[in-house]
Amino acid sequence: MIRACRTVPRRRVARTLLAGGLLLTLLTAGCGVRPSDVITGRSAVSGPSAGTGLYLISHGQLTLVLRGTKPGLAPSSPADTLALLAAGPTPSERKAGLSSEVPSDAAPAKVAPSVDEPGITVTMPGAVLPLSTVAANQIICTVVFAMPERSATPVTLVGPDGTRPPWPCPLE
Repeated sequence: MIRACRTVPRRRVARTLLAGGLLLTLLTAGCGVRPSDVITGRSAVSGPSAGTGLYLISHGQLTLVLRGTKPGLAPSSPADTLALLAAGPTPSERKAGLSSEVPSDAAPAKVAPSVDEPGITVTMPGAVLPLSTVAANQIICTVVFAMPERSATPVTLVGPDGTRPPWPCPLE
């Protein structure tokens, strides 16, 4: 019986050493990723974004969409950008799940600094009072993004049916 007692602890020690050796082998082997030298890339992109910024709707939320433009064909004013928004999403934007609540009669519009108070006034040919909050925010954010100096400027929407009070883009 004395011999049997001595062999059991040796087996446990042998198993423990074997398991530890396997664990050490796995840890030192890693995942097959070999070390390499530093890989450098290009510098980060900086400066203004390329394209025309429009606020469309994705999953019920306002989403900035940059439409690529050809050199010399970019909208020349916030009013031109608003005309693009009023035209609605392109077929590829619709396919990507983007939509708009801005009516087509939102353009042509006049965009000018407000006379009586700070901000921007957008005078539209269509009614502004029945616009949904989302549609109004699409217009406001698109105009603010199209301005040469972007800021939390309030935008007043004016139409033949009345005036909506000045409102900043909720995303700025």
